Amino acid sequence: MKRTLRSRWRRAVHDGVRRALGFLPRESRFALYRALVDCDPHPDPRLSLHIAETRDDLEACFALLHDAYVASGFMTPHPSGLRVTPYHALPTTTTLCAKFDGEVVGTLSLIREGVFGFPLQSAFDLSAVRAREGRIAEVSALAVHPAFRKTGGAVLFPLMKFMYEYCTQYFDTRHLVIAVNPNKIELYESLLLFQRLTQHTVEHYDFANGAPAVGATLDLQQARLDFQTVYGHKRERKNLHRYFVETRMPHIELPARPYHTTNDPVMTPQLLDHFFNRRTQVFDSLDLRRRLLLHSIYDLPEYRDVLPALPARRPAGLALRRHQRYSLKCPGRLHLHGWSDAGPFDIDVVEVSLSGFQAVVPRPLPLDVWGTVSIELGLGVRSTLQVAAVRGVRPGGSCVYGFRIDEPDAAWRACVAALESGRTHRDLRAAVTDVPTEPDVRIVMA
Repeated sequence: MKRTLRSRWRRAVHDGVRRALGFLPRESRFALYRALVDCDPHPDPRLSLHIAETRDDLEACFALLHDAYVASGFMTPHPSGLRVTPYHALPTTTTLCAKFDGEVVGTLSLIREGVFGFPLQSAFDLSAVRAREGRIAEVSALAVHPAFRKTGGAVLFPLMKFMYEYCTQYFDTRHLVIAVNPNKIELYESLLLFQRLTQHTVEHYDFANGAPAVGATLDLQQARLDFQTVYGHKRERKNLHRYFVETRMPHIELPARPYHTTNDPVMTPQLLDHFFNRRTQVFDSLDLRRRLLLHSIYDLPEYRDVLPALPARRPAGLALRRHQRYSLKCPGRLHLHGWSDAGPFDIDVVEVSLSGFQAVVPRPLPLDVWGTVSIELGLGVRSTLQVAAVRGVRPGGSCVYGFRIDEPDAAWRACVAALESGRTHRDLRAAVTDVPTEPDVRIVMA
């Protein structure tokens, strides 16, 4: 009873402060929010941040999220005490966690566009963001333990920094999108420089139990410059540009990757069964299309029994192609033989198979002209192949081509085998011991 009264009293105080701030001009409000920034570049050594991948860490993250969402009215209590969504089952979703003395005290999930799209696309138009160059990720499922909400961002700022470093260095993400309560949007606008997707508020956002929501986006490439403009002149603990871009924080454990993959799957068959069948019944609630998509991603025998059941006879038109569990961005250099503008061309390989690959190329290429490509599959792992472009499209300014491989070399075969058989990102690390490497060889890009 006392806790409920204290919670109501704090909410009333916050509402009063918010109404009072509403009378100030927008720039004055933003300046006040920025004056309250306290980003300690040397946080408590008991704090650690990493990807949530064990059952205990994921359970703690989902429980913390559940309690925060229930307290805010964004969901009704679930018997499991967890908030688990279908997006958490995808390899394109990464859950970050912050721990203090070994206990999870903060979490957020990064949902890069995958087979289910984004949660917020049901309420907000993302066409303008999609029209720009670069991948998109939705920041979702943010929660900080109540004991750390009054500590001047001692957990929140490190978690935001982890998000920034992971997205810019590991997740191949340029644009972030969020859907937040209207009471919180100015914090994201003033501190992190998000821009609204639209000026109107969605009054009933189903993903948050029908609460109102505002959508916003942040171009991480432009933000680097904007952070310098807004914060570059400020002293260290208020300088978010230095904090996000320049500070190196040993508390953050970024994933080790043997190949140039850009996502970090963690869901083993045991974890999927535990969270989506036993602790919750998320898989039972999925429609047929989403069930088929999960089967197209987790197409290994050991997943079959834990994925949602499929009907014996599928409706016409629902056959889906196989989807990769790992996304890639491998730099390469292509030189065509016997063509007037033979290159070399810098390319980015984004999808692979034993007999070919898909790559982003900066200019149009001729089809069925053979050439030599050198591709850096990982640090010190290089493949040299004879290839020819066999199909291509031009989405926007770049070109995407499908290439046929004449004969894959040993490094290519090992990489494809690891990607096809690996269940989690740690499986790739175990497989790399068998990959032919060139320890001191790196592709130098023009």
